[in-house]
Amino acid sequence: MLVYKKTPLDLLIIFIWIMITLVFIKTPVLAGTFMRTALAVPVVLFIPGYVLIAALFPRKDDMGTVERVALSLGTSIAVVPLLGLLLNFTTGIDLNPILIILCLYTIVLVFVAAYRRMELPEDVRLSIPFLKIYETVNTEIKTPRSRKDMILSLTLIFVIAFAAGMVIFVISTPKTGERFTEFYILGPSGKAENYSENLKYNSPATSLVGVVNHEYSFVNYTVQVALNEKVLTFTRFMLTSNETWEKNITFIPDKEGDGMRLNFWLFKEDNLTVPYRELQLWVNITK
Repeated sequence: MLVYKKTPLDLLIIFIWIMITLVFIKTPVLAGTFMRTALAVPVVLFIPGYVLIAALFPRKDDMGTVERVALSLGTSIAVVPLLGLLLNFTTGIDLNPILIILCLYTIVLVFVAAYRRMELPEDVRLSIPFLKIYETVNTEIKTPRSRKDMILSLTLIFVIAFAAGMVIFVISTPKTGERFTEFYILGPSGKAENYSENLKYNSPATSLVGVVNHEYSFVNYTVQVALNEKVLTFTRFMLTSNETWEKNITFIPDKEGDGMRLNFWLFKEDNLTVPYRELQLWVNITK
């Protein structure tokens, strides 16, 4: 029978931090704010390694504080690319999926580390003395210092703040590559083959059309289906960056003939004069 033991405060803080980060990632209104970036920096640079080291070394005499912090930073640098490589073979590499998988990884290891730590006697269990750290820092701040020490301390604080700011800037500023939009038509099997070439006059027909936004911004799109330059139907929608739209568009052929040109036009924003992308199929329409 397990006896209730006090939850490790450092792991509890990390768990709360992770849950708040998930809220900022999954809430559209909060996802674009600076706070999401500020919360994400420790999730990428420090927390993954810290919880792994905490799970592997639950005793306070396993290693010193400096070694634990250094290993946490170094392990995080190793863990994050490995998880990114795993994502590359599943959902693809993107900031939000990476942050989500890091949060889930951290939550699992928080419970593992807490279980292993709480199974140990209290006198050998790792415990972060937050109160002692606060008192030490407070004492250091209030201790009178020479002008030289003050200058060195302020310089060190400035360097640390500058480095942290550069890390936040690099993470929060996405690299902008080529801006373009994918536009494609798929056959009945969901592949770019076996398109329907024979349609019925005045009978509904469908085509699977896809659009992928790589414009690095919100874009309003319009897809028109035309038969020999005459528009049969149109669809309007908006996509965020890297969002995919793929749906069946239904249209009714209003002419008969062989070798007729079925056009699929993609327009951006309100420019409906010249198609941004154009696809076409040659179809036969009979009664």
